[in-house]
Amino acid sequence: MRPFGRLISFLLPLVALLSCRSAEREPEFLLRASLLVAEDHTWYRAFEYFGEILEERTDGRMVLQTYPSEQLAKEIEAIRMIQSGVIDMTSTSSLLSNWTEIMSFCEMPFYMESMEEVDSLMAGTLGERIEEAMIRDTGLRPVGYFQAGPRHLTSNRPILHPDDLTGLVIRIPNIPAFVTAWDALGAKAIPMAFSEAFTSLQQGVINAQENPLPLTKMAGFYEVQQYVNLTSHVFGWTHPVIGEKQFQQFPDDLKKIFLECARDMQIYERELFHANAQETRQFLEDAGMEFLEVDRPAFVAGCGDAVYNTLSPEMQQLYRELKSSGQ
Repeated sequence: MRPFGRLISFLLPLVALLSCRSAEREPEFLLRASLLVAEDHTWYRAFEYFGEILEERTDGRMVLQTYPSEQLAKEIEAIRMIQSGVIDMTSTSSLLSNWTEIMSFCEMPFYMESMEEVDSLMAGTLGERIEEAMIRDTGLRPVGYFQAGPRHLTSNRPILHPDDLTGLVIRIPNIPAFVTAWDALGAKAIPMAFSEAFTSLQQGVINAQENPLPLTKMAGFYEVQQYVNLTSHVFGWTHPVIGEKQFQQFPDDLKKIFLECARDMQIYERELFHANAQETRQFLEDAGMEFLEVDRPAFVAGCGDAVYNTLSPEMQQLYRELKSSGQ
């Protein structure tokens, strides 16, 4: 074999080996996200999409691993793990009111009337103030928001009026405003981790729960609850978040790509959300749940100013400003 041929024969395997090693190189940033929801939920699917485009657009410099169904931690534990640098991302909303009061607006009972109102709020002053407060008070940076849809009460007896709540024990997330609202309406509210709710309903520890329909479906509550009482007591949203310390470790070029991918994740999730809404209700009806219209004005009146009165003077002023501005 000629010397040139021998050189080519030597270099080709070397190039292949180096290419293989390059393809298998470790990412500069390996991120981990812990989610409350299961794999078929739109929030998880949006995070998976986010991970795909993030890895593609950074040429493998950033990789995201997303863990559904509280595999890594329950929501409040995930927040603390991000703050301590153990994991990097999650989705969260009014649970953060335990750290900063303004997050109460994310899921304030009987405050908003539609998901369009949510978009208006987030495009205005409230959206700006929430981002500032989250970074300052919780160490989490919101990188968008996902609509959650209206929250409804499920139960094994019809709940058409606040008078029907007497003696009803309701599982709620650990959000002070929820406790205040349901107690004011005459029910007994018990804060409980989402992952514990199904067994507690099955065993009769609680009689009811409240959630958006996609979470009611995802958790299988239709197996242990008969009625969906259309209270629409909350029109809420959740924020995909990353630890601020983690975000600030990224070089400027990766920060830019990360935020662009997050924006596209929000758009993608919104498309999934709208496509999924009617399908979810049909699934629950086919599973045997009965949907009931309630006297919502009576619920609004029964709650009254109970939640408003728990707010600080600063948040009461913001509440009035948002209402008067039409946001």
